[in-house]
Amino acid sequence: MNQTGAIWLVILAALVAANLPFINHRLLAVVPLRGPKSLPVRALELLFFYGLAGGVGLLLEQRAGQISPQGWEFYAITGALFLTLAFPGFVYRYLLKHRAVGKSPA
Repeated sequence: MNQTGAIWLVILAALVAANLPFINHRLLAVVPLRGPKSLPVRALELLFFYGLAGGVGLLLEQRAGQISPQGWEFYAITGALFLTLAFPGFVYRYLLKHRAVGKSPA
């Protein structure tokens, strides 16, 4: 895979991972829960998926050559970017009105 393809793969993986906690009701998209997920649980999932997407990026960077050392600024910027990518899922889950299933409009 060339460098451009690897970059787009990381961006796509980050986009999917950032929205995954908001578009499903399962813990880490695998484990079914008895009740609805709360916002703190979704935030912890978001942190987990940030690390997972970062791991994919690190793996692809290692395959391309030497891994560059990163400071706290890198993680602050990528964390902010990850939160920005999560915005559509947050809007879908908390800001849009969802129609009740099985009820007729009044």
